[in-house]
Amino acid sequence: MATVSDITYELLRARGLTTIFGNPGSNELPFLSGMPSDFRYVLGLHEGAVMSMADGYSLATGEAVFVNLHAASGSGNAMGALTNAVYSHSPLIVTAGQQVRSTIGQEVMLANVDATMLMHPLVKWSAEPLCAEDVPRVISQAIHTALLPAKGPVYVSVPYDDWAQEAPDETRHLLARTTTAASDLSEAQLVELVEVLDAAVNPVLVLGPAVDAEHANEFAVELSDKLAAPVWIAPSPSRCPFPTRHPAFRGVLPAGVEQLSHALDGHDLIVVIGAPVFRYHQHVPGNYLPDGATLIHITADAGEAARSPMGRAFVAPVREALAALAKRVSTSSRPALEPLADFPEPRTSSDGLSPDLLFATIRENAPADTIYVNESTSTSQDFFAQMNLSRQGSFYFPASGGLGFGLPAAVGVALARKRPVVGLIGDGSANYGITALWTAAQYDIPVVFVILKNGTYGALRGFGALLGTGETPGLDVPGLDFVKIAEGYGVSATAVSTTESFASAFRSALNANAPHLIEVTTTFEQP
Repeated sequence: MATVSDITYELLRARGLTTIFGNPGSNELPFLSGMPSDFRYVLGLHEGAVMSMADGYSLATGEAVFVNLHAASGSGNAMGALTNAVYSHSPLIVTAGQQVRSTIGQEVMLANVDATMLMHPLVKWSAEPLCAEDVPRVISQAIHTALLPAKGPVYVSVPYDDWAQEAPDETRHLLARTTTAASDLSEAQLVELVEVLDAAVNPVLVLGPAVDAEHANEFAVELSDKLAAPVWIAPSPSRCPFPTRHPAFRGVLPAGVEQLSHALDGHDLIVVIGAPVFRYHQHVPGNYLPDGATLIHITADAGEAARSPMGRAFVAPVREALAALAKRVSTSSRPALEPLADFPEPRTSSDGLSPDLLFATIRENAPADTIYVNESTSTSQDFFAQMNLSRQGSFYFPASGGLGFGLPAAVGVALARKRPVVGLIGDGSANYGITALWTAAQYDIPVVFVILKNGTYGALRGFGALLGTGETPGLDVPGLDFVKIAEGYGVSATAVSTTESFASAFRSALNANAPHLIEVTTTFEQP
């Protein structure tokens, strides 16, 4: 008879979950000892990096990913990175080893106390099977729960003596199970929405990460073209849902109430698709909507719809809704939008590359299909002003705002995709996920890591100016040598400070088909 471990691996194989990201401890060894040869184990040196690599892999593939952590200690180390997976709706199956069943209540060393509550506030669902025989069914439930709308991470704690127990014959039914969600907009809802869009005098589209995640960018372009409507990206974007050089593109909305409302002033209809309404960041109070404006919200996440402070929400799959609306709306008689002006002229400095000059240089030298994983959080405005993002799945950013996502996520994205991957990482951010350099080196994953080194936490300085806090402790990070750090992990590295030296090093790194880090001395300007 098959063991619980045997059936679980069969279940994972049936669901395509044959790549496992992990950092093992003693509780996980009984599960890993039975891993079949057709599975791939990707080791990370810290659980935060493990989680972000898995997140990047899931974002790039659009599929569920299996993560294996160590008890409560390893799970706790991963929780900061888990917040990004929550807000990016990444279907991660996060598992952790538990002590043997007979000792859990004693709280022996490495017992996962109240395991289901550990990550409960963050994940869609958390569980610890009540008996060994139920482990495969619980893993199956976790996979289906993670993948059903709205997608998101789940957590399962498994006592390590469960894996060797016999699995009931009935568990084989799990291998053929499927779950399908069907909740498109009704005919009446589509008719109503089309009437509202057609009647608008000056509509505007606000697009979020779900548009890119659901491969609906082309329908967003079609809808914008037919309506002759400008397009903004919702604030704090974790993906790019619209071509940044399309005539309709207006940029990324600011993340404060007053500035956002001002940016949308003059529009009578605001249509938000695939984003929350809204993920504000800076506390700048004001009116939620411009005078005379109404808001329509289309999202697959019922939670996003329920917690919005304004507007009328429709909960439905984003891709199908966008496709239907693009097909049905009337072609507007409004004048077509004018093509965008040339890229803004980058700033120059004798103290290093300005971020916009760096991004312009990257744009001029990178292949058109390059994927950018950005965690230079204080330079986002310069990035979008200088980049030409035209393809689906070309941009990823930490969805929760917490640091540590970018560098390991770039490794995960590159592991999943055959396109060039460039990680744009601030020197403050880089150290949160720096151990992922080892994984990139050991698995020979071709990522170009560009470290923007300005010696300070730029985003914090921006908030210091906003909050009027002045000079506080902990804002600067001097004394970092990323070339030595990278080489210590086995990644070749270069330090540059001029446009010419960066362009040469960047082209060489792209052609190397191996991981390479470029430390770039950049200037800091208040965001």
